[in-house]
Amino acid sequence: MLNVTQGNGIDMRDRLQTMAVAYAEICQGERPWTALGNFMNDWFGCAKDRREQLVADPLPTPQALTQETHRWAAFIAASVEWLCQKYAVRCPLWVHNPVYVLAETWWYADGIQKLHVRARLLEETPEPFARRNIYCGNRMYNNKYEVDDLIDQLLEARKSATKNHDQPVLL
Repeated sequence: MLNVTQGNGIDMRDRLQTMAVAYAEICQGERPWTALGNFMNDWFGCAKDRREQLVADPLPTPQALTQETHRWAAFIAASVEWLCQKYAVRCPLWVHNPVYVLAETWWYADGIQKLHVRARLLEETPEPFARRNIYCGNRMYNNKYEVDDLIDQLLEARKSATKNHDQPVLL
């Protein structure tokens, strides 16, 4: 049987991977997209009925604020604002703190030395990120759950069209 408790006896199914938890993990050395990926599992799947809770807590202050931890704090604040806008969740006030605006531009993508890549990032990056001086494009929170739902809808439409002898729906 799968053990879903930590050494302290806390049932891991009851622990939300909030953005504050994700940021704390990043500050403690966790790979950013591992911590954010765990958050995304809750946001898009396991706890989507608790989205407001997932973003409510302000980010903890790290023991040592480095350029890296400051960038990720700004990225997370932008992420929370963008996700709340996209999914109609009340946005917490903490994301608007000016500490989450970077003084220098952070180009977060491969190939940023190429002008066409920078031009694409300038065009595609959602406003909550751009306002914080982060240019990362618009694909960072693509998720498998919505893609699966879309495929299911298309397959159902195809079945209905075939049953009704209409023209098949192309995928």
